[in-house]
Amino acid sequence: MLKEEIIKCDENYFMTVYSGRYPLVIDHGSGIRVYGQDGQEYLDFLAGIGVNALGYGHPVLVKALQEQVAKLIHCSNLYYIEPQAYLEKLLIKNSCCDRVFFANSGSEANEGALKLARKYFKTRGEKKFEVITAERSFHGRTLVTTAATGQEKYHKPYQPLPEGFTVVPFNDLTAMEKAIGPETAAVMIEPVQGEGGVYPAEQEYLQGLRELCNQKDILLIFDEVQCGVGRTGSLFAYEEYGVEPDIMTLAKALGGGVPIGALLAKEKVASAFEPGDHGTTFGGNPLASRAAVTTLEVILEDGFLEGVKEKSSYFVKQLEGLIAKTRNAKGIRGLGLMLALELSSSISAKDLTMELFSRGFLVNAVQEHTLRFLPPLIVEKADIDLLVGELADLLNNS
Repeated sequence: MLKEEIIKCDENYFMTVYSGRYPLVIDHGSGIRVYGQDGQEYLDFLAGIGVNALGYGHPVLVKALQEQVAKLIHCSNLYYIEPQAYLEKLLIKNSCCDRVFFANSGSEANEGALKLARKYFKTRGEKKFEVITAERSFHGRTLVTTAATGQEKYHKPYQPLPEGFTVVPFNDLTAMEKAIGPETAAVMIEPVQGEGGVYPAEQEYLQGLRELCNQKDILLIFDEVQCGVGRTGSLFAYEEYGVEPDIMTLAKALGGGVPIGALLAKEKVASAFEPGDHGTTFGGNPLASRAAVTTLEVILEDGFLEGVKEKSSYFVKQLEGLIAKTRNAKGIRGLGLMLALELSSSISAKDLTMELFSRGFLVNAVQEHTLRFLPPLIVEKADIDLLVGELADLLNNS
């Protein structure tokens, strides 16, 4: 199909849940570049919203997936799955957790985390089921994870939502402590908020949450769906803070582009799940597990994560230089290769993304005046220079 026919099909047949799609049909990709049907080249600084950690066409991942597709794509979890076993071992040996369960997405991983928290206290005979989350948080698109999300705009279409969630300001330990009650089971936090505008947790905040959860005998859940799997320069974001959660969720980058989510927990919590308590048809299937194993093996190679940190520092330095030369950019925030550029109130982030798109760059407007950058972890300094150069030109002429 040609682009015009594809767009027409979408208009005629697809549910209208996406607005403002870019007039681009991506045909293929290589490295951090993608190519439209018309041959136009784009530097992708969004990576499928943090999914394509190894970029496009990574030879190691391509080879592994080709081998796996030829061998076995799916079998049910009624049987043992070799790639799943490798993945289990990789995740547990490289994290603070003891057990893992595989799902299809971040939403499902978070839903599983909430179920596990409730089951944990039920096995102890305690009526604890409420969960406290943070303003600007985003935890998923299921009805329960929508209720957990700390953004009113996602709540309005589906009210009344499932009960049991309280939302407090992010990075406010006092507000969190006040919100904890006798029925509180857990605190659920993104170490770096993604969809809310790329806001990192403060060091003292996460340390304080860990101490508070210990004191109150409640669970600490880290949603690392977007900020995990190398994005911050460590395999997991919690490592950047030196604060361990009781439960952690992963997705997005885990499969390098193949859908997979993971729910990890420490033994004392994970043991609350018993046969029949939870399950999945597709989660952790041979193809998804092989993709995740391969992605993790590449990220864990010597020097890879150090390279992410180095490129992050370089990116920040270049953006700081940009800010010094224009009145239309105000500040930078983020961690690793999960960064945001705050624009002046006179600049529309959405309009700027369209301008960048017309010049061959894919970025994201995460708020009205905020650009978000989530490039593949293999991005090069030369790619960063190209983007910042175009940004400088656009902002200086706005």
